[in-house]
Amino acid sequence: MTATVPASNALAACPSDRGELLACFLGVRAETDRLTAPLSDEDQIVQSMPDASPAKWHRAHVTWFFETFVLGRFVPGYAAFHPHYTFLFNSYYDAVGERHPRPQRGMLTRPAAADIAAYRSHVDDAMQDFIASARTSVWQDAAPLIVLGLHHEQQHQELILMDILHMFSQNSLNPAYQTWRAAPARKAPPLAWIDYPGGVREAGHAGGTFAFDNEGPNHDVLFRPYRLASRLVTNGEWLEFIEDGGYRRPEFWLADGWATATGEGWEAPLYWQQVDGAWLAMSLSGRQQINFQAPVCHVSYYEADAYARWAGKRLPTEAEWECAAAGLPVEGNFVGSGLLRTAPASGSDAGVPEQMFGDVWEWTQSAYSAYPGFRPVDGAVGEYNGKFMSNQMVLRGGACVTPDGHVRATYRNFFYPHMRWLFGGVRLADDR
Repeated sequence: MTATVPASNALAACPSDRGELLACFLGVRAETDRLTAPLSDEDQIVQSMPDASPAKWHRAHVTWFFETFVLGRFVPGYAAFHPHYTFLFNSYYDAVGERHPRPQRGMLTRPAAADIAAYRSHVDDAMQDFIASARTSVWQDAAPLIVLGLHHEQQHQELILMDILHMFSQNSLNPAYQTWRAAPARKAPPLAWIDYPGGVREAGHAGGTFAFDNEGPNHDVLFRPYRLASRLVTNGEWLEFIEDGGYRRPEFWLADGWATATGEGWEAPLYWQQVDGAWLAMSLSGRQQINFQAPVCHVSYYEADAYARWAGKRLPTEAEWECAAAGLPVEGNFVGSGLLRTAPASGSDAGVPEQMFGDVWEWTQSAYSAYPGFRPVDGAVGEYNGKFMSNQMVLRGGACVTPDGHVRATYRNFFYPHMRWLFGGVRLADDR
């Protein structure tokens, strides 16, 4: 499995060149179709929990975005594919209007998957015509929204894989989304520590290329000297935490985390199972033996924080993580590798943190909130990020299901601290 959109794509620059943007549009849209092609119509209907969505709904929602915010706004007389789709496939945009309840998306057996394919084709044709023929004055307003829509679709490509894995994990047949692919057979290098100085540094996106609004404004941050682990925490290291009673020792847990872990009966990361003494985990290639050299995945913020306390360390702040990542090449184990699971670090770059990009989203200790001077953009798209700046935690770096070329050092992902179905993992930090 190879991503159809290369890492060095024009999406990063918010291009004004129509041909370049059209190629990006067609590539991203084709990638969504490729990712959902292995799924049956039945696979695309199921919603395994309220936080997940059916694949069919994802395919329709990202199409709704272009129809609502580009075609419906900039194309006079545009005829919507279906008048009720605005209600069915709106996610959370209150300014657009009412919507189908999120926990009940799995009830939408109609429209059928074939109808969604026709919807996508209808909107794709209209978008191609618009990109080719829009007046220059209109294009200047529309192009940034098209780029935003493409990055938005890439986010949903990742969600599709997250939600498929969770759905398949509920099935005792342990179905596989794709066949097993061999990862590099290597041992994780010993964990080392990389020192960073204190002082005032810049953080946040400085402009000039595409970024989501929550990545800015660029601002100064005061750092104290700190250290960052050279690689991610491995499954083998996490097993030591389990065997030392980490899930049974309240001294390592935040109060909310302990209440959640005990209430939910957590004893290991999501998808881990012990069968006849062997540890197995559900993956997008079915249930497999755990590679103890690979980074641990599918742990919540609460678990990540508890592990860090058990190890005598802490989680990094998002500013510390970004400072360490600034200037590093955005390369790693993304969806284009075809693995769709974590892989061991190589230990090839002494003095440089490995796996900063790809493999897992790295939990930070930073609450998701606005940077100094942040203002959401005007209109409905201003609801994209800002309205969620409460009670969530920031993750950085991308994962093995993240599209190649989608993230950057300033990228801020965010989830509630109890959530585990995302591809979330741990990098330790410490004070100097």
